[in-house]
Amino acid sequence: MIAAVTREMGLQGRDFLDIADLAPAELRSVLQFAHAIKAGRWAERPLQGKHVAMLFQKPSHRTRVSFEVGIARLGGTTTSLGEQDVQLGRRESVGDAARVLDRYVDAIVARMRSHADLIQLAEAAEKPVINALTDRSHPCQILADLMTLEEA
Repeated sequence: MIAAVTREMGLQGRDFLDIADLAPAELRSVLQFAHAIKAGRWAERPLQGKHVAMLFQKPSHRTRVSFEVGIARLGGTTTSLGEQDVQLGRRESVGDAARVLDRYVDAIVARMRSHADLIQLAEAAEKPVINALTDRSHPCQILADLMTLEEA
């Protein structure tokens, strides 16, 4: 069901870098779907066999744990990479890091200092990139805040 719904919404395989990436109808669909997942009205594990890289230039235990638990509950696995693991702009370029990750993972969750670097990562990566925070945007937090407002 989850995989079918994301395909129907046209979201499967897309980057999510900013809340403005979603049209109003897509945003409504994502929120409705998130409410259904939270309410336990799903049984699929659409990330079964999928591996997600968690690229965190800016550490955050709340963001990391929420993504890791969510990915695990959907059947996926994660590899967390901190700033010392991938020294973007120092040991390797953002584009090089994207190409390496593309070989091993099915998606990239990135919490980065620079939104420009996030865009560069998404442009270089063939796999979908999800913004977990930049200096300009925090779209997943916006989705969570909207859910909270709707539940109030």
